[in-house]
Amino acid sequence: MTVKSKQEVVNVDKATVRFAGDSGDGMQLAGMRFTDTSAMIGNDIATLPDFPAEIRAPAGTVAGVSGFQVNFASTEIYTPGDEVDALIAMNPAAFKANIRDVRAGGIVIVNESEFTKVNLRKAGYGENDANPLDDEAVAQKYKLYKVPITRLTEESLADSSLGAKDVGRCKNMYALGLIYFLYDRPLDVTVRYLEDYFGKKKKMPEVATANVQALKAGFHFGETAEMFPVRYQVAKAPIEAGTYRRITGNEAAAMGLVTASKKAGKDLIYCTYPITPASDILHYLAAMRNFGVKTFQAEDEIAAVCAAIGVAFAGQLGVTGTSGPGVALKGEAIGLAVMLELPLLVINVQRGGPSTGLPTKAEQSDLFQAMYGRNGDCPMPVLAPQSPADCFDLIIEAVKIALESMCPVMFLSDGYIANGAEPWRIPNPDDIAEFKVTHASDPETFQGYARNDKLARPWAIPGTPGLQHRVGGLEKQHKTGNVNYDPENHQLMTNLRREKVAKIAERIPDLEIEGDATGDVLLLGWGGTYGAITSAKNALRAQGKKVSSAHLRYLNPMPRNVGDVLKGFKHVIVPELNTGQLRTIIRGKYLVDARGLNKVQGKPFLIEEIEQAVNLMLDGKWGDRLYLEPHNHQVRIEDQDLSKYL
Repeated sequence: MTVKSKQEVVNVDKATVRFAGDSGDGMQLAGMRFTDTSAMIGNDIATLPDFPAEIRAPAGTVAGVSGFQVNFASTEIYTPGDEVDALIAMNPAAFKANIRDVRAGGIVIVNESEFTKVNLRKAGYGENDANPLDDEAVAQKYKLYKVPITRLTEESLADSSLGAKDVGRCKNMYALGLIYFLYDRPLDVTVRYLEDYFGKKKKMPEVATANVQALKAGFHFGETAEMFPVRYQVAKAPIEAGTYRRITGNEAAAMGLVTASKKAGKDLIYCTYPITPASDILHYLAAMRNFGVKTFQAEDEIAAVCAAIGVAFAGQLGVTGTSGPGVALKGEAIGLAVMLELPLLVINVQRGGPSTGLPTKAEQSDLFQAMYGRNGDCPMPVLAPQSPADCFDLIIEAVKIALESMCPVMFLSDGYIANGAEPWRIPNPDDIAEFKVTHASDPETFQGYARNDKLARPWAIPGTPGLQHRVGGLEKQHKTGNVNYDPENHQLMTNLRREKVAKIAERIPDLEIEGDATGDVLLLGWGGTYGAITSAKNALRAQGKKVSSAHLRYLNPMPRNVGDVLKGFKHVIVPELNTGQLRTIIRGKYLVDARGLNKVQGKPFLIEEIEQAVNLMLDGKWGDRLYLEPHNHQVRIEDQDLSKYL
């Protein structure tokens, strides 16, 4: 429903909204419902969920703040937004953790009911500190609206049969209704969701009714309170005709795996051990039994990868998924798969490290691990999606490479891509080519380690008469596969395994340049940095600057034209959410003076940060690499001075 109101209506091209509260306040649900509604009315969208690492951090603390940011627009967008246009802070901790990210003049709606002395202390405000809502500087910098959301939710549900605790859980829907009013969003999509999810699936009609009632109460408060002089409208975005849905990276990966299994004519068996942020792939696949998918939750990471290798040995599609710490545990077994030369897909949804690190935050620090993190010369292909929707296409490509080349493949996603969402045009399954696999069957010609034109050995199904051959981690003799310790044979087999991966470059597309083929600066990226790099490049080119971008989805082997692309530019900048891993590889492989823009703060790049780096380069103010200062988004020219911490 859309209600006519007395407020002035302002049209804007895009807006960035962030819902923030305690991890039990339902901010992820509110954000997802706002995202779905915006997508349904035709906006382009990009999201950034952000939640605490602890399953239940102390309530009311900054460490326990959960947030969901959505950027929605009438034009094509690539990131969840830099500065926040509207912040909804459900308690003092959410206000404290997020207020710096709101642009000057932006909207800040606070749940005034929760700004008590007790909650202020929990959020880290001192005993003698004033209530931040009474700070004149805050009132001058932002459009601050104090709304007693908790109390108003309770009043709107005074006649509900729910208990006080369940009524309190509805305050996220009250806040969502208020934001729907502010940005002229319809309620119908969310009402249908609540009635279906709680009323039908959960069989809790009273919960559905209460949430719908709170949602409408928040909307009507915005209409009648005369607190908000302005409402905002964001028109539909022009998009290619088709059927679309909102999709996260982990959802797209799961759907891509099922599609790949069907196109390959193989059963999909997903073997894993739960780990953030990869666990959702298991959850999605477990619900797809009707497609013949089998899921196996092992007792640990090592058992999971060994089970997946067993699946591959048996002639089916074996996949294991994890994050960086799990890949460390799987390393020896992945090396076994390289020696066995069996198709195996290893999914690494990266998170902040090392060790347990930042389980729920974004980082790209596992590239070295993917490329080199096994004993011996142990090469394997590495592919990295550039966006949530790209996970669908690229994971199909990863499966195809594993099956064609008879080798394990690493699919290197990250937490930002895995949890973020964007519109996805649902493809026609008939447009996706099949890549049926053939198995060895002739005992007269069979040799376990003979090779075809892709240097792949034959895939023999266990139990096929006459196709017995040795398997194991010891070096194999060329062609026969017998155990062999001959120095010349080991040299040959090492070279063949390396060349098999290198030959994949003959079958992958060239690296595409977005912009001119030559110029002053090339922004070279991989993984989840695509959106920020592309947006920064577009903004800089609009200013007349000779800046182009290129994004590596194939990291090992790289496309054959990468060296030629790099030679076309005076400067190469590699923005990465690590301390310079791709930059090091590019320098070593192509002898190009690539410079790094590095950020390891658990957050994705902002567009303005990359723009700053390019402008520093063009002005000749550059060190070996740049770092970003937390909170103020300023790029440092020199390396960080750590002496003050000694």
